[in-house]
Amino acid sequence: MDELIRRTVGPAIDMQVVASRGLWSTLVDPHQLENSLLNLCLNARDAMPDGGRLLIQTANRHLNASAATQYELPPGRYVELSVTDTGTGMAKEVIDRAFDPFFTTKPTGMGTGLGLSMIYGFARQSGGGVRIGSTLGEGSRICILLPMHEGDAESVALDDGLLTIAPQSAGDETILVVDDEPAVRLLIAELLEDLGYAVLQAERGADALVVLQSKAAIDLLITDVGLPGGMNGRQVADAAREVRPDLKSPVRDRLR
Repeated sequence: MDELIRRTVGPAIDMQVVASRGLWSTLVDPHQLENSLLNLCLNARDAMPDGGRLLIQTANRHLNASAATQYELPPGRYVELSVTDTGTGMAKEVIDRAFDPFFTTKPTGMGTGLGLSMIYGFARQSGGGVRIGSTLGEGSRICILLPMHEGDAESVALDDGLLTIAPQSAGDETILVVDDEPAVRLLIAELLEDLGYAVLQAERGADALVVLQSKAAIDLLITDVGLPGGMNGRQVADAAREVRPDLKSPVRDRLR
């Protein structure tokens, strides 16, 4: 995963990882956790168009009553995952609305503003929280806190400081991934292939429809929202259901 993220953010970004030794366990959906980290790194990259520094950190956190109120959480022990960039930063009014669904500061077509709200939802459903710290012109730090878990559970291990999924039984399903950004599409495809799935890829909505209308076996469609060429991701998902009514089709989006 380290290599995939470095390849995605590009050589202009100096990426560093600081992992805590003896990191506590946390009981969460590993795929949603990886997706949250990947999206935060992509978001940081977009905030640094001329290059910069990206820092990924993990740590154990003891929250007292005062600190816990900042995350709207009860006091206790938590696992922290944070992503810090030296990008453009966010104004206070932007931070105040950052978790609102569909709020975005990006140009039309560059994102629908669902990314941070989805990460916030994942953290809250997992019993944790998210906090944003940012200064205009200096950068941002987004911190996810997840409750410590005691007991046996499928683990998300740390390998060279980055999260990797513990070995799982390979699936025999086929997944169609639709994204116009090659690096993102390749990253998602490689992650799925590592989990044992067969992956088909398409760059545009029209290309995806050709695959969907073929005789290829497809069990799941994963599509970006902001696709070029006159057909966005939601339209692709709607068209897919017409051709394959039983097909599952989650729609992903970038942050901010």
